[in-house]
Amino acid sequence: MNTTESALGRLGELAIEVPSWAYGNSGTRFKVFGTPGTPRTVQEKIADAAKVHELTGLAPTVALHIPWDKVDDYAALREYAAGLGVGLGTINSNTFQDDEYKFGSLTSSNESVRRRAIDHHLECIEIMHATGSKDLKIWLADGTNYPGQDDIRGRQDRLAESLQEIYAGLGDEQRLVLEYKFFEPAFYHTDVPDWGTSYAQTLALGEKAFVCLDTGHHAPGTNIEFIVMQLLRLGKLGSFDFNSRFYADDDLIVGAADPFQLFRIMHEVIRGGGFGKSSGKESGVALMLDQCHNLEEKIPGQIRSVLNVQEMTARALLVDTAALSEAQRAGDVLTANGIFNDAFYTDVRPVLAEWRESRGLPADPMAAYKASGYQKKINEDRAGGQQAGWGA
Repeated sequence: MNTTESALGRLGELAIEVPSWAYGNSGTRFKVFGTPGTPRTVQEKIADAAKVHELTGLAPTVALHIPWDKVDDYAALREYAAGLGVGLGTINSNTFQDDEYKFGSLTSSNESVRRRAIDHHLECIEIMHATGSKDLKIWLADGTNYPGQDDIRGRQDRLAESLQEIYAGLGDEQRLVLEYKFFEPAFYHTDVPDWGTSYAQTLALGEKAFVCLDTGHHAPGTNIEFIVMQLLRLGKLGSFDFNSRFYADDDLIVGAADPFQLFRIMHEVIRGGGFGKSSGKESGVALMLDQCHNLEEKIPGQIRSVLNVQEMTARALLVDTAALSEAQRAGDVLTANGIFNDAFYTDVRPVLAEWRESRGLPADPMAAYKASGYQKKINEDRAGGQQAGWGA
C-alpha cells in the first residue's frame, strides 16, 4: 500500500463537529447582518448542519449552546437530529451575556452570582444526559479591565472551587473541557488566558477534565502546534475549536488565513495520537468548528471549513514519518524540512474528490450544495418569524 492509499484509508476516521450558532446571523460589534434562510429555531439549525454532513460525510454531530438552543424536550430534539442523520454533541454553557455576570461568573466575589453560574452548568449536565452528549465545554469571559480592580489570586481560588462542584456533577462517561482565551472582553487580565491556566485547573479536577484549544485564541506569532503537542503529551487535550484569525479572535473559516498552520497542527494531532483510533481506541480529542460567518452564506461556509480540515488532514497523513525521523536523527535540516513541505504542497483535491465519490458523496460538495436548491427552499420556507443570531 502506497502512502496516498494509507492516508485515504485513515480519512474515514475524521469527524468534525459543527456549531449550531454558525448557522444563525452574525456580524461585528458594530452590526449583526441578517440573511435570507437564517434558522429561526434550533431544529432549523440542526437541519442545516445535517445538510453539511449529507454532502461531506464529515460532520456527524452538532454542538449546542445553552440557553441559545434551549428547548422543553431534549430527548425529542435528539430524536429529531437522529432522523436527519446527525447526533447532538458538545453542550456549551453561557455565563457571559447576563447583566449579573458583569464582574465575573464562576470567579465572582458575589456568592449568589457564583451560585447561579454553577447551577447553570449543572443544568447543562442534565441536558447532556438527555441529549447523549459527552462534553461540557466552558468558556468564561471572566476577568478585569484595571489593575487592582479585583484580587486576581482570589479569583483563581473561586474558579477552582466552582469547577470542582461542576466536575462532581459529571456522569461517568462525561467530560469537562475548559477553553482559554488570552483577552477579550477582559483587557487587563482574563481568568483563563492560556493553556497553562486551563491545564492547571483541569489537572486539579481529575481525569475527566481537559483543555479546549481554540485556534483563534492566541497572540500573533504563537506556535499553536507546540501547545497541541504539549497537551497531547500531557494527556490533557480534550477538544479543538477550529477557526482562522488574522488579528485576534476573528472566527473566520479555518485554514483561510494560514493553511500551513492548520497542516502543522494536524501533523501534531496525528503524531501525538489525537486523531481517529489508536490501538482500536478513540483518541478522545474532539475536533469542532467555532465560527461566525458574517459575510458569507452559512451552510457553504461550514462546508468549506470541514473540507479545509479534511484536506490538511490528508496532507498531514502524507508526511513520510520514517524518512522524517531518519533525517531528524541525522541532523539533516534541509531534508527534514523538505519532507515536511513536500506533503504540504501535495495537491490532494483530485484524490479527495475520487475518495468522496467512492463513498457515495458528491465529488464537489460546494457545487452540489449550490445545485441542490436547498438555499432557495429555506429562503422561501423561513420567511417571517424571528431569525436566530449570535446570542439568540
